[in-house]
Amino acid sequence: MAKVTLKNVWKRYGKVEAVLDLSLECKDKEFFCLLGPSGCGKSSTLRMIAGLEEISQGEILIGDHVVNEVEPKDRDIAMVFETYALYPHKKVFANMAFPLRVGKQKYSEAEIKQRVGKAAEILEITDLLDRYPKQLSGGQRQRVAIGRAIVREPRVFLLDEPISHLDAKLRTHMRGELKLLQRTLGTTMVYVTHDQMEAMSMADRIAIMNYGVLQQVGTPDEIFNHPVNQFVAGFVGDPPMNFMDCELEVSGEKWQLVNESFRMTLPPEMIDRYKKNNGDDSSKPMEMVLGVRPENFILSDKRTGEESFPADVLVTEPLGEEMIVDIKIPKKKLKLKTSVDKDIKAGDKIWLDPMKKKMHLFNRKTEKAYF
Repeated sequence: MAKVTLKNVWKRYGKVEAVLDLSLECKDKEFFCLLGPSGCGKSSTLRMIAGLEEISQGEILIGDHVVNEVEPKDRDIAMVFETYALYPHKKVFANMAFPLRVGKQKYSEAEIKQRVGKAAEILEITDLLDRYPKQLSGGQRQRVAIGRAIVREPRVFLLDEPISHLDAKLRTHMRGELKLLQRTLGTTMVYVTHDQMEAMSMADRIAIMNYGVLQQVGTPDEIFNHPVNQFVAGFVGDPPMNFMDCELEVSGEKWQLVNESFRMTLPPEMIDRYKKNNGDDSSKPMEMVLGVRPENFILSDKRTGEESFPADVLVTEPLGEEMIVDIKIPKKKLKLKTSVDKDIKAGDKIWLDPMKKKMHLFNRKTEKAYF
């Protein structure tokens, strides 16, 4: 297998810059996700790795070799697309065997049978080898498409939103299947998706992109708990993080976040984190954005402390064991997540206390995270 390295890579379509100065490394045998909204440059990046798009500037390496000028067929990669691209007139075995029969390297029929059989066993589709694509379900067709990539035994697998078109139940099943497959094969896998649930549940590390610019690379835990900016914080999480404009006021050793709804004192450890990351630039009030995830509020039907602040319940959304609560505070609507056992209904007045150790603070102008 092999690592994949991008060094200062740009992709331009005329005057449009789709990927801007992208540098990252997917480690050997790593499940690496490119995550971002539509149009962020993730598919263009994958296609440049595959050789299906020319690189406008920069270098791409597979292993230790620069592949900018290497033809796609010679890069020793296999790609799986959103569409299955199966031949309808060929049976499953013939579809999976096709790249072995038309490739530059020649294989005997015995070798082809062995490779297809091994891939089919891994994907649990051995009993489907004699069927035509039209006789298969969507999930089975996607397994055949993946099997066609596996038989080549490439150094790198590239997957471009391979399960986004499947129904929700099947997507959940396939997430586990793909993660297990990657572990079984011990292969390097670069996976593109706009679905943060897919990335968070499958990837060893995630690269988040927006408008062609790399925002953050990290493990799912790092991305979720330590976002570097407001975009990353808001993109990952369901429901997404709540953001509230406020000001940081400092009086001696007392640091407070203030807006129309609350006046909240920061604990010493958060002040230390702020100073460590940003210095002690606290001489005047600063415009901030407070970020709190829906599950990181303590809800009560009465005021529990000096810093508790009130909110009006607009609607509740029961979801089995959990419940989403839409609330209104001055100038802002928020979403909370709590146990369905909470006796909360539309029209109620509740009191909120954010869990301070799990709060995030951002610069309102730059959107950079302070902590």
